[in-house]
Amino acid sequence: MAINTEGLIKPSRALISVSDKTGVTDFAKALARTGVELLSTGGTATLLCEAGIRVTPVSEHTGFPEIMDGRLKTLHPKIHGGILGRKDVDLEQMRLNGIEPIELVVVNLYPFEQVSGNPSASFQTVVENIDIGGPAMIRAAAKNFEWTCVVVDSADYETIIDEIGSIGGIRPQTRERLAAKAFARTAFYDSVIAGYMNGREREDAGLFPDSLSLPFRKILDLRYGENPHQSAAFYVAGGNSASWFEHATVHQGKPLSFNNIADADAAFSCIADFDEPACVIIKHSTPCGVACAEDIPTAYKLAYRTDPSSAFGGIIAFNRRLDAPTAVRILDNQFVEVLLAPDVDEQALAVLRRKENIRVLGYSPQDSQYDSDRVVSTACGGVLIQDSDSRILAYDSPKVVTARVPSDGELRDLLFGWRVAKHVKSNAIVFAKGSATVGIGAGQMSRVDSTRIAAFKADSEGLEVAGAVMASDAFFPFRDGIDKAAETGVTAVIQPGGSLRDDEVVKAADEHGLAMVFTGMRHFRH
Repeated sequence: MAINTEGLIKPSRALISVSDKTGVTDFAKALARTGVELLSTGGTATLLCEAGIRVTPVSEHTGFPEIMDGRLKTLHPKIHGGILGRKDVDLEQMRLNGIEPIELVVVNLYPFEQVSGNPSASFQTVVENIDIGGPAMIRAAAKNFEWTCVVVDSADYETIIDEIGSIGGIRPQTRERLAAKAFARTAFYDSVIAGYMNGREREDAGLFPDSLSLPFRKILDLRYGENPHQSAAFYVAGGNSASWFEHATVHQGKPLSFNNIADADAAFSCIADFDEPACVIIKHSTPCGVACAEDIPTAYKLAYRTDPSSAFGGIIAFNRRLDAPTAVRILDNQFVEVLLAPDVDEQALAVLRRKENIRVLGYSPQDSQYDSDRVVSTACGGVLIQDSDSRILAYDSPKVVTARVPSDGELRDLLFGWRVAKHVKSNAIVFAKGSATVGIGAGQMSRVDSTRIAAFKADSEGLEVAGAVMASDAFFPFRDGIDKAAETGVTAVIQPGGSLRDDEVVKAADEHGLAMVFTGMRHFRH
């Protein structure tokens, strides 16, 4: 990009109009001390005047009043001409039209993101928080960065004052950097608005929009990505979306890595599906042990026994307060990267400080009720977007398709295994008994191989499969998966159904005396 050959710009006039007034009074005072004339509007002008700062109202500068309840105040040639004017081209036109230059524009926007995220806000209130004049001034100043400086973030106030005070003006490199930041801000703002409006349309029509803008805010630079040679950062979605991670309390530990965040989210997603006291152990974004019990210590014990070797270096999540005895048992049993719980008692924190590198995160119980309504994945240089897999099977929903009906205990285990299978990478097979996993087979190209792995894992840990149930994330295309399951001692199976060979598969279950239920939905997870 071309840079103004005159280099530094010492503002003679600044327009300040901010919704977020953090630090603006001190900033305006510092500008005034350097001789900058200040223009302002509405609440910002009132605030600055009350602070004893001399301010010219925009309506006085333009000779045109603010009208339409403040909707129209800065959309005027004397404002936009002053911002867009190029001193090497436009000075004569500016002089003829009585337009004075505005070399510094300090604007942030109506809080649309916050207001639209408030469930009690009416649609009319949300619409009135769509800023029009602000984005127009920001974009005009950013476009004319060779002659005008734009500031959209109070974090940059100090830089502006320092440069004016130390070198007599704002550097061209600073103006260009802030212009890029300004365009990013308006792009984010508009994408939040578009997402909100498209969301309303989707409620009526059930459609994905023809074009998609995804607003994301960076909240964390990471040491590296999945591997040390990959750079990485973490962004959270803006608009009406939410992030449990953004709200989490970090009790202790090293900075989180790319893999830590991915695995912690997998753990959070799984643990949020259980109401009773539960423990989930995740390795490489896949459960390697899950259990529900009467209390957290028992849930951890049952989850850990499923696959202790895979649990090493894993992520452990609870949906109840983490207590000291459980913390002691964890440290005695295994190396853990991240512990996640809605609360951690003081005694447990004292225990965990013995291993100061363990990341301990507390999440809000309210966030456990949140499930993103959209899931985005990258592919082919673009994105795939889909509704999230948030459906939970009700107790009375499965359809019994075999001669034998599952017992109440089997049905409880079937529904437990089904919830776990939802979070296991496909092809997913889960053996469960007593609301605890006893074997998990994941990520195989063949469902039979996943069944073999689940049986192998159980046998390796000395866990009894006889009397357990089996959950499969998708239908069985052939009877061989059922035959293999029967060999292990499984007594009941839950699966979506829908195969061309369902009759053959059901017949195999009947031959082995197994109970089988169909869910009518599948849970592929790639």
